[in-house]
Amino acid sequence: MNARDPQTSDIAVTHAPMRQAVLSVNAGSSSLKFAVYPVGADEVGEAGLSGLAEGLEPGGQPSISVKSPGAASVKQALTLREGETPFDAALRAVIAAVEHDGGPRLLAVAHRVVHGGSHYAASVLIDDAVLAILDSLCPLAPLHQPANLTGVRAFRRARPDLPQVACFDTAFHATTPDVEQRFALPDSFNDEGVRRYGFHGLSYQYVSGVLARATPRAGGRMLLAHLGNGASLCAVREGRSIATTMGFSALDGLMMGTRSGAIDAGVLLHLMRAGWTAAAIEKLLYKQSGLLGVSGVSADMRTLRASTEAGAARAIALFTYRVVRECGALSACLGGVDVLGFTGGIGEHDVALRADVCAALGHLGVRIDAAANRCADGSTVAAIHAADSAVEVWVVPTDEGRVAARDAMALLHAGR
Repeated sequence: MNARDPQTSDIAVTHAPMRQAVLSVNAGSSSLKFAVYPVGADEVGEAGLSGLAEGLEPGGQPSISVKSPGAASVKQALTLREGETPFDAALRAVIAAVEHDGGPRLLAVAHRVVHGGSHYAASVLIDDAVLAILDSLCPLAPLHQPANLTGVRAFRRARPDLPQVACFDTAFHATTPDVEQRFALPDSFNDEGVRRYGFHGLSYQYVSGVLARATPRAGGRMLLAHLGNGASLCAVREGRSIATTMGFSALDGLMMGTRSGAIDAGVLLHLMRAGWTAAAIEKLLYKQSGLLGVSGVSADMRTLRASTEAGAARAIALFTYRVVRECGALSACLGGVDVLGFTGGIGEHDVALRADVCAALGHLGVRIDAAANRCADGSTVAAIHAADSAVEVWVVPTDEGRVAARDAMALLHAGR
């Protein structure tokens, strides 16, 4: 395949001026998010071109949306070539859009990979041996890891000339102590890798870095909340993760869009005795629970806020309660809180959620400025704490792709 063949995509894009760049991708089971990050002499800049390919499941109707800086998003359907899968068609369109006339020279592809297990505490260049290890971790994240690796393999086939880098959601939490990682199970389970790993690490790494530059108090005790369709909290001390709400899988901890969050294992035993299969339980916990399951309306917090259904109010109240409850647990692990940070789709945009959580944390000395909170829309980093607050409160739009791009360039420089 000639990636610069104009026939590979009908989308006309305008690139921000950049000579060379890293492509960051996040491959899911039915979608592919991507963004292009310009590479300068000593820094990876903000994303230029970005987009989303959807409908990539077998038999799906694939489409791609591409957004150039300062322009509206452009969407089009994708036509499959003979023998081509929807995912391969999307990948072809992504590369064509990125390398459109005037586009940058790509230096690497940085892949968000959910699980590095106990093998990887930092990003790594992907070769056959690394890929085999990542394959072995698929049972630990059955709904995420295989999709991530499908993206890796597709890009390796399409552009074997480009270094491929795996950037792990688990890596940031490799610094958590043993007492945080262990379950109260026989020791042999821990030796086999059944332990708490934590996720959303790329987001927490980015937000921690932003806050370290924004306030000197970030060098102390930070409680970070990544709240979106996937949701978790992370306790950070001196820039290092010491505890987090997600554990062995991305199911644990907070209630999420369609995921249950923490649940008594006895409930699962009850369902098994009632004849539920593992596949049915997995679907229940990952796809039919959380905001969607409790509300019976939607997994989208914006839809729930606009709804008059009793189930919507119940789901919002439970989501808020779970956040507050786990904030209490992690603040105890930290021994107090100096900085509270909100990120993720809900954390960045839901004014009411931030206000309710902060009000409930008033016993920690948290006070917010109502006007500042209303103005914080996720478009930029914003401080929303009141002048008399004992805890600084910030809203930070996350950029996991930029962290991945930085890691990719660091690995390339190290290999020179």
